[in-house]
Amino acid sequence: MAKVLIKDVIEEFDLELISGEEGVNRPITVSDISRPGLEMAGYFNYYPAERVQLLGKTELSFASRLSSGDRKSRLTQLCSDITPGIIITRDKEVPAELIEASEQYSVPVMRSKQKTSLFSSRLTNFLERKLAPTTAVHGVLVDIYGVGVLITGKSGVGKSETALELVKRGHRLVADDCVEIRQEDETTIVGSSPELIEHLLEIRGLGIINVMTLFGAGAVRSFKKISIVMSLELWEQNKQYDRLGLEEEKMKIIDTEVTKITIPVRPGRNLAVIIEVAAMNFRLKRMGVNAAQQFTNKLASVISDKE
Repeated sequence: MAKVLIKDVIEEFDLELISGEEGVNRPITVSDISRPGLEMAGYFNYYPAERVQLLGKTELSFASRLSSGDRKSRLTQLCSDITPGIIITRDKEVPAELIEASEQYSVPVMRSKQKTSLFSSRLTNFLERKLAPTTAVHGVLVDIYGVGVLITGKSGVGKSETALELVKRGHRLVADDCVEIRQEDETTIVGSSPELIEHLLEIRGLGIINVMTLFGAGAVRSFKKISIVMSLELWEQNKQYDRLGLEEEKMKIIDTEVTKITIPVRPGRNLAVIIEVAAMNFRLKRMGVNAAQQFTNKLASVISDKE
């Protein structure tokens, strides 16, 4: 399971660590954030202790009105064994009772100068990105006219060579051989390259080349949303391949359905051009222009007129 440590949040948002330094390696396992308003009022029946706790102006002003005993009791209950950390926003003064409890239970207390709503939004986006479901697939990811194309197929079918030709034609390489994929939401998956092989392309007989060094910074990018999968397979004489393009095959990656096109490979076929045109045609379809459907409608109209 993906996880983020409290120290990662401190570094990302340049937070001031007030107390509880021993707990900076506590993991954050959920992207949800809690603003413990009801808890400050004394209702801890459903306290989401596994979330990062965010105390803003409202929670702190309410705590200041409590009696010394109630304030100490409720702030101490915020510091459970599984609470990742507590963040104070707006650069507010941290209650002494919270500092004492955080040191006792090793729960980091941090402070940010940002407004509560803005910081909450930024932190949620950061955690959702880092904790998103991930997987890795064998293939090549290329940005073609703004369309993220994942090229898959058996080893040796020509994925990397096709990617090289696409880069020469002005498109951008994202990843070769291994594509790390994370699901940002139900309909969006984003692919990137492992750091070790970023910008590298393996060509059999030639070896490993650095695309950014050879073609410039404009020939690569760090990540890209995957919109379509191009599956390369060796041509089978007896297999029936789609010749109109009316049916749209789907491939499931994590929990997201992605359009899949199977392209047969045999000598004489320019795969780079075919994939390039397929990406352009995909964009046209999303804009409402479907050449195959238009042809079918015209054909049906002609047949209907002759009857």
